[in-house]
Amino acid sequence: MRIDNLSPAEGSRKQAKRLGRGIGSGLGKTSGKGHKGQWARSGGGVRPGFEGGQMPIARRLPKRGFHNKWRKEYVIVNIGQLNELPENTTVDLGFVMENRLAKDVKNNAGLKILGKGELKVALTVRAHKFSETAKAAIEQAGGKCEILE
Repeated sequence: MRIDNLSPAEGSRKQAKRLGRGIGSGLGKTSGKGHKGQWARSGGGVRPGFEGGQMPIARRLPKRGFHNKWRKEYVIVNIGQLNELPENTTVDLGFVMENRLAKDVKNNAGLKILGKGELKVALTVRAHKFSETAKAAIEQAGGKCEILE
């Protein structure tokens, strides 16, 4: 292979549409814009969402719900995800984020551990909230639950 025989991949480059170049091109005279009217003009057309003057759907439909700006969202981890960790590991929010066990959330209020899955490893888990099943599973496996404030 040499630089003088390189070419783009087949079908990756297209010729520009040459408008207004005579009747034989199929795009002569009105250049594919039809006769007169809003769409034939320079800068013609309507803005997105315009419905010809009738009340737009965004205004016909009622508003619903609200967004609570004081809502607390927790970073959630299931105990099944902690099963692959080595014995006697301390799991806290920093550890979870560092090892990408969960995605971060807006207005992060801390770490919450839920009880989905099985835990067979003794761990020390430091979190802001535990579900009852998670707490029972961690203690049954020989681990400790520490609730943070």
